[in-house]
Amino acid sequence: MASAIVEHATNCEKENVRPVVNFSPSLWGEQFINFSIDYELAEKYSMEIQGLKNEVRSMLKAPGKDMVEMMNLIETLERLGVSYHFEDEIEELLERFFNLNANYADEAYDLYTVALHFRLFRQHGYRISCGIFEKFIEENGKFKETIKSDARGLLSLYEAAYLRVHGEDILEDALAFTTDNLKSMAPHLSSPLGKQVAHALVQSIHFGNPRIEAHYFITIYQEDESSKNELLLRFAKLDYNSLQMLHKQELYEVSRWWKELDLVTILPYARDRVVECFFWAMGVYHEPQ
Repeated sequence: MASAIVEHATNCEKENVRPVVNFSPSLWGEQFINFSIDYELAEKYSMEIQGLKNEVRSMLKAPGKDMVEMMNLIETLERLGVSYHFEDEIEELLERFFNLNANYADEAYDLYTVALHFRLFRQHGYRISCGIFEKFIEENGKFKETIKSDARGLLSLYEAAYLRVHGEDILEDALAFTTDNLKSMAPHLSSPLGKQVAHALVQSIHFGNPRIEAHYFITIYQEDESSKNELLLRFAKLDYNSLQMLHKQELYEVSRWWKELDLVTILPYARDRVVECFFWAMGVYHEPQ
């Protein structure tokens, strides 16, 4: 009886032995461990960024600017990835504009503007009704034919539709309508709008990593000769490079800590993916503060 129990226990132990998987090594090697920050360049970036930041803050606080112009500025700052510098100023503007109760049924507000304002308000937690899009609906419940050729407006509505909540049928229809029309016109659009449409159809801005989306929009923005602001473009590039240096410095610290723990040897059955883990955390919280 005793021998049978021992034999059974031995068999269980053999059954519980799991084979060690030969995971591929980290793609990054010693890249970040060997990183050395250029403090002189970092200080130079910091000084210029501070000066440009003051100029942008003055733009946000400039008197006499109308709502449409300021909302476009807020959108640009957010897409360039620098809005975190001006959270208080942006919230103050959005609250003031929301309380104006603008009449979006007015013809002065085109599809691009209405959809942009809707998206910005919802992104910041304001309860704005999807009823503002009813002006673009025919009596038969379909979207008007006149907006089918408005690529910029359709793209704005497409991104706004992703902020719908349950029961907002007009935005459900808007997503299907804009997706179909943007797909058909995308091959015929010129850059940079064509690139934006193609990118959005693959992945909405709401689903992207903020830093990757910022990098992408910077490249698009600098091609837009009709609307780009050189001050904002310079500010965005410097801020992106400065944050990139900070993230590399953090990766240096994390990679060195990981190597000192020697978990790759101690836990051979675990994947060596510390850089990837850092990357996903950065997607949630990339701001230096």
